[in-house]
Amino acid sequence: MDDFARPIVALLSDLVAIDSRSFVSNLPIAERVEAALAGFAIERLDYRDAAGTAKRALVARRGPAGGAAFSAHMDTVPDTLWQDDPFGARLDAEGRLHGLGATDLKGPLAAIIVAATRLPPAVPACLLISTDEETTKQGAREIAARSALVREARPAAIIVAEPTRLRPVRGHRSHIEFTATATGEAAHSSTGRGRNANWQMLPFLDEMHEIFLRLRREPELQDAAYDPPFSDFNLVIDNHGTAINVTVPKATARIKYRYSASVDPGTILAAVEAAAVRAGVVLEVAREGNPPELPAGHPLIRLCSELTGQAPTTAPYGTDASELQEIAPAVVLGPGDIAMAHRPDESVNIAELAAAVPVFMRLAERLAAGRLV
Repeated sequence: MDDFARPIVALLSDLVAIDSRSFVSNLPIAERVEAALAGFAIERLDYRDAAGTAKRALVARRGPAGGAAFSAHMDTVPDTLWQDDPFGARLDAEGRLHGLGATDLKGPLAAIIVAATRLPPAVPACLLISTDEETTKQGAREIAARSALVREARPAAIIVAEPTRLRPVRGHRSHIEFTATATGEAAHSSTGRGRNANWQMLPFLDEMHEIFLRLRREPELQDAAYDPPFSDFNLVIDNHGTAINVTVPKATARIKYRYSASVDPGTILAAVEAAAVRAGVVLEVAREGNPPELPAGHPLIRLCSELTGQAPTTAPYGTDASELQEIAPAVVLGPGDIAMAHRPDESVNIAELAAAVPVFMRLAERLAAGRLV
């Protein structure tokens, strides 16, 4: 292993071994990250999520103001369908480290920490380390709204280290999450005395299916700069554990609608709200920040393309850039393959993580010198 791979493996193994799924407290992994940043000024942004769980975002800074800020998140998705130990942090003979979050996003997190700690003291080093990225983006919002260190650091640009195979992502979609709730009355289903909430939900779902089809067939609701050009409109239905012989007292339908900067979400928002009124279901709407998007000719995008040798692209998913763009222009750029994320066999190539370290360091040095293409 080279000088970058060894510390990455050591740190990443520790990070993967710590359970930081979004619904548990991330304080243990935040403490391990902080321990890796000796010599940095550390700001702890503590909060409680909607379930009351203790959470912490971190901002770390060393050196003068300006330059680059590197961003990553500590939380992971749940360990759905995993057969191996998701927290086992196993390094195989091919140099891939296996474990929940190895690709998304503990591997890139380890890479930016190794890069930041090896920068010369005269080069600004700033890290924005969030949590709840996989759910609400609350950690990034806390950083953007509350961080005193960020205001002192005044970064010129933010590098969001998601797994892009080191291809600069100049823009991505943001989302609106709709939660529709229908209420019935529980009873033994044989008695005829209950009221099944699903029957109230079905007319709403019929209209949601029509919206799903519209997004795929109407060009004015699409964006040809993205792959796929149509927006995601993903539905998850929950009867909250109701048994088959009980009339359903509560039915919940959750929909994630993603849209890019050139698409006005108002049409879809209005259609969903009107459908909820017609069906008599209660609708909650939660929005993240606006879709971040820089033009292909933006100096930050040109610099990233020069240093990586790759043309910029766009992405259909979302990242903390939707919240952090309030601080400075943001590009999404990091090691690893997004196709390995959220899988029950998630792993990351250590060589790819190590190769990203000098790229991050050169980015930091160029931005510190104000040398954009």
